[in-house]
Parts: sequence; C-alpha cells; structure tokens
Amino acid sequence: MAPAPRKIIHVDMDAFYASVEQRDDPALRGRPVVVAWRGNRSVVCAASYEARRFGVRSAMPAVRAERLCPHAVFVPPDFTRYKAVSRQVRGIFERYTALVEPLSLDEAYLDVTANAGGLPSATATAQAIRAAIREETALTASAGVAPNKFVAKIASDFRKPDGLFVVKPAQVEDFLAPLPVGRLPGVGAVMERRLAELGLQVVADLRTFPVDALEQRFGRWGRRLHELAFGIDERAVVAERPTLQVSAEDTFERDLLLAELEPHIRRMAEKAWSGYERERARDPDRIARTVVLKLKTADFRILTRSRTPPRPPASLAEFADLACGLRERVGLPTRTRYRLAGVGLAGFAGRDDPRTQARLFDDAPPAGDAARPLAAIEGWQRA
Repeated sequence: MAPAPRKIIHVDMDAFYASVEQRDDPALRGRPVVVAWRGNRSVVCAASYEARRFGVRSAMPAVRAERLCPHAVFVPPDFTRYKAVSRQVRGIFERYTALVEPLSLDEAYLDVTANAGGLPSATATAQAIRAAIREETALTASAGVAPNKFVAKIASDFRKPDGLFVVKPAQVEDFLAPLPVGRLPGVGAVMERRLAELGLQVVADLRTFPVDALEQRFGRWGRRLHELAFGIDERAVVAERPTLQVSAEDTFERDLLLAELEPHIRRMAEKAWSGYERERARDPDRIARTVVLKLKTADFRILTRSRTPPRPPASLAEFADLACGLRERVGLPTRTRYRLAGVGLAGFAGRDDPRTQARLFDDAPPAGDAARPLAAIEGWQRA
C-alpha cells in the first residue's frame, strides 16, 4: 500500500524587507521603496510592489533601479530588524508543526502532514498561518500547498501578493504541464536555452522526450528533469540543517588587482571568524576544516578557491593567512581586476570525526580548479 501523500506548505513573505520598511514608516506606504545602499556597486536587496511595476527587482544594480524608477525611495537595509520579524514568523509556523525548514529570512517549507494545530486540512492550516502573520506582524504572506516541496514553492508564487494556491495530488501533472521549463528548480537561463534547442519549452514537452536521451545529454540531472516533469519530489522537510559555511564578503568601491586584495581579505576573515566563534559557542564540537576564498572579477565572473590544511585553523591569524594564500591558486592574468572578495570557513565536522584530524586534500589545486564555480562550495552566506 502506497504511503499517503505529504502535505507541504511553502510560505513566502511578500516583498519582505520593503514591506517591513513600509510597515514601520507610514510615509513609505504606497510609494516605490527600494531596499539598497546607494552607490555604483550596490545591489537591490528588495523592492516593494510599487517599485516592481517599474521593473525593479532584487539583485539588480542599484544604479539601474534608480534609472528605471527615478522617484523611488531608497532605504538602507536593516537586517537586525528583518531577522527579528523573521523569528516572530518562525514562532507562528512552529505552532502548527515542528517540521519547519527555513530557506531564508522570508520563506520556509512546512510539513503539516500531521499538524499540531488540529485543523482539518493543509489548506486550513495555511489560511490560519497567513491570518496569524497578518494579525501579529501587520505583514502579508503568500502560500502554496502541495504534496511535495517543489510544487508547493511554485504554487506559492501563483497568487502573489497575499494569496494562497492549492495543488492537490491528483492535480499535480495538469498544474505543471503548461509551465515553462524555466519554472523547474535548477533550470536557469543557460539550461532553458539548451532545452529549447531540443524543442523542450514547457514541462509537458519533457514528459514525451525519452528519459534515456535526457540522461545522455545532461547526465543524472536529465533523469531528475524527467521526474520533476511528472511532479516527483521525495525530498523531506528538514527542520534543522547544520551549518555548512560561515563567511563574509564585500564589494569594493573600485575594481582592484589581486595584489591589492590582502587587507580586504583579512578584514573579511575577521568578520567570518567572529561568525565562526558564535557557531562554536552554540556547538563547540563542530569544527570547520576548509578555508574558502571567493572572488568576483570586474566582468562578473565568480570563482572560488579552497584548501583543507592538515589541521583546522585554530586562530584568526592562521585563518587569514590561509585565506590570503589562496590567491596563489587563482590562475588568472595579473592584470585581472576584482570587484568583490569573500572569505569563508566550511567543511564542518565533529571533533571526533576522522576528517577533522586527517588531511583530505594536498596543497596542489584540484583539476579544473581554475574555473571552479561558486556552486562547488555549498552554503555561502554572510556571517
């Protein structure tokens, strides 16, 4: 007998940072608000729906946002305040289920297959959660309800802002069929173009394309695409994820040569080390073994370099020295200029884990490291 389908809710706060700003400053309500520092190197953290009507989007350069919406109100981000509201919303989630998997400050998955609120359905639970968020935070959230995580996440975007969309198990395939393949998780612009070259433009097209041919062209990811096209996603909601990396990064006022980066790398190392010490205070037995350097070139190419020394770095000075030393592995021309640098500690393991005491990598850069993508180092986040 097949197990009963899961009941998953994806909750996504509406224009979260901008909405907090508008809530706390009545003068901003109804106006196009852009949460970003001003400056040539700044990017948009969030945009209110009034600003989005002009094409302003998160991660867009702030100067472009200003050109698109000259009358926008720019507000510097206040992450301390946003985190406090996020904790408040998390408390609401936990009234209904212990299985809460945050994706960021403003969104999370909830498994309410067996909800603690005693409500008759996942739909009723989502309605109750959204009502509580509105009442207790004066903010709105959109939600998607579905039998798995990826369908729930797509569904939460269908009635934004302040909406609810439900996809029942029997509706999953019909719901997905007309969607562009770009709506599937992991399908970015490049993959979307490659699929279009094969005549695969909507999800229904993927179902008729031979799975073996997909796998031949895209490896295991091809088989995964075929599964997603049929709404198959067995990933569980994971309530607590261990820290993968503690890091800090900064964008420079002007592009710098590699030889000029040392003081900035050491400054970022200090911030990352402070985050690492906070992590160790919570769990002294978890030790980071790998030092990571992230760089972004003037033409926006991102690369990472990492090293796992014979023993984990035991001090800020040792960590900073290792991070600076990773510049030797960059392998780009000396005239290359960089707009951003970041430093991180990764490879967390328990104190008694053999990996903590053994050397996993030698000092030579791994094959292909000169073009190692950011995705190779999971969990990059600001300390």
